[in-house]
Amino acid sequence: MKTRKKYRYKGRKRQTGSEATVRGVLRKTRRGFGFLIPENGTGDIYISARKLNGAMNGDLVDVIVYLDSRRGDSREGYVRKIVERAADEMVGTFARLPHGGLVIPDDKTNGEEVRIANEDFGKAKPGDKVVARITKYPDRRKPAEGVITEVLGRAGDASGVMRALVRSFGIIEDFPPEAIAEAETTPQCVSDEDIAKVRPGKPPRRDLRKKTIFTIDGADSKDFDDAVSIDRLDNGHYLLGVHIADVCHYVAAGSAIDMEALNRGTSVYLPDAVIPMLPAALSNDICSLNEGVDRLTLSVDMEVDENGEVVRHELYESVIHSTARLVYDDVSDLLEKDDAFQRKRYRHIAADIALMGELAHILEGARHRRGSIDFDLREATVALDAHGLPTDIKTYERRTANRMIEEFMILANETVAKQFAQMHIPFVYRVHERPDTEKMRAFMKLIAQFGLKLKGRPDNVTPLALSELLHTIKGQTEEDILSKVCLRSMQKAVYGVECLGHFGLALKYYCHFTSPIRRYPDLIIHRIIKESLAGKLPAKRVRIFKKKTDAAAKRSSGTEQRATMLEREAEKRMKAEFMTRHIGEEYDAIISGVTSFGLFAELENTVEGMIGFDTLTDDYYDFEADHYRIVGQESGKIYALGDRVRIIVTSVDADNREINFSLSDPAAKR
Repeated sequence: MKTRKKYRYKGRKRQTGSEATVRGVLRKTRRGFGFLIPENGTGDIYISARKLNGAMNGDLVDVIVYLDSRRGDSREGYVRKIVERAADEMVGTFARLPHGGLVIPDDKTNGEEVRIANEDFGKAKPGDKVVARITKYPDRRKPAEGVITEVLGRAGDASGVMRALVRSFGIIEDFPPEAIAEAETTPQCVSDEDIAKVRPGKPPRRDLRKKTIFTIDGADSKDFDDAVSIDRLDNGHYLLGVHIADVCHYVAAGSAIDMEALNRGTSVYLPDAVIPMLPAALSNDICSLNEGVDRLTLSVDMEVDENGEVVRHELYESVIHSTARLVYDDVSDLLEKDDAFQRKRYRHIAADIALMGELAHILEGARHRRGSIDFDLREATVALDAHGLPTDIKTYERRTANRMIEEFMILANETVAKQFAQMHIPFVYRVHERPDTEKMRAFMKLIAQFGLKLKGRPDNVTPLALSELLHTIKGQTEEDILSKVCLRSMQKAVYGVECLGHFGLALKYYCHFTSPIRRYPDLIIHRIIKESLAGKLPAKRVRIFKKKTDAAAKRSSGTEQRATMLEREAEKRMKAEFMTRHIGEEYDAIISGVTSFGLFAELENTVEGMIGFDTLTDDYYDFEADHYRIVGQESGKIYALGDRVRIIVTSVDADNREINFSLSDPAAKR
């Protein structure tokens, strides 16, 4: 049996030259060493484990960096000073020692175990998921010391594992007492006083309670931000109404609820729970556009012509009474199949649904013509049992009704952003900038391996060119893989106070206006919109909003990224837990990643695992990064991105969210 050659990393020797101090954030690896991510945006700096000097993952540190006197580029360094600690607590598993205890971190990139004295165990037992407050940080000679402050879950408790994961991201699920107190005193029904309450200079709230308005959401949804209505005008145009929950009517600026909403930034959606941005009394009750009850809203009516262009619009405060709470699958059955049961069930609004489907088709066509990129990636849904353990993993289907509501929300967001960009007052926009040139150049090299070509230069790629490329591979084997690589090649969308456009949607103007229950940027721009309805904002209010929008944009971009990472890790944890019951089984898979240490393969249900090079014993393989493949030295056999293979599940580490595969038959690809 052949074994893989051992490759030694040939790092450059340290040069005798000048030294410089660089400040940045430390990112540690599971092997103990780390990298400094400099504040000044220069390249990452390697720091060996013995030169961390007690610094922990995420700490802000000053690092002495050795500089190459000939080339001036950063080499490696050591931590000279810890400027600011990233965390004052550790989440992990409690273990007993002969003399005391130990909290072993769940985040293996941290690596720092926390020693616990006998008197500081609290009620923790071996195997429990706990939170330890750090009382003494580590140094070169001694580990960190701490006190157990909270037991998140008992040993073997699935919910405890998920709670520990949530806490490791710095998210506390419970709301502060002050926010709870405010939520409990919030009225749970709309009063005549609420409807009649008008700020001086503003038009009265428009009464739409007799108008046919309804919500369309997922079957499990509990908070309903948006409702829709539609009419056919005499000139043949469509009048689309998008009615959004008037959350800021109940959440005053600067209140305890508002401060906590800003701190959270967004709701977090996990396989087994939702961590809401607002207390349930608001998110699931008075602010939610529930069926059959009066609710306060902020509405935008848009007159849309036969080409999908908004020729006129109006923003106003309103009150609605939702006619029905519809579900995506039911509406999709009606639109796609003209399902007799759904047609009878919704006969009172069937004509409205049909008209909405007609308009959505027009809007989708207009979006594609302008070059909007549609990443139709496979998403997983995890079915759980009563104990919170995964029983099945399937792919989620975006059907006609899902896409219809997406089109309506995109149109509303664009319309509102355009109005306020032209008014030149403080606002929060959704910004998606052009792709990085080098990443796009690498993407072009990749697709060339599949015989594909992208129009334009790497530094001037258009959304339309990318959209056409993705349309070319629609339905092909490599569609999902190339779509993911394309998405990773693009910039991350963020929040900003400048209207810089949205590259992915091919829009000059864009914001997030339609989900104030679960996103803070939507909430703060609702306040700006409502004040502007009374006329021109006073200079003092402009200055206040300028400061608040800047803070909200920066904070919300960070919290969104944190929520996305947590949601991804929670899904990976559930997938790993599910696969523990399928070790030894064979599956068809597609190679989804090629690295210097192994291949990644993805199953049909989106579960991904690694095929380590140490399992490829039939040959020695060379990694060809530019071609996204490995090549056998003797056989010439190639395993490349997008290839179909047959794999065996060999091992699973659910705690570390790692799944390992081996090839069922290395001698043949599928």
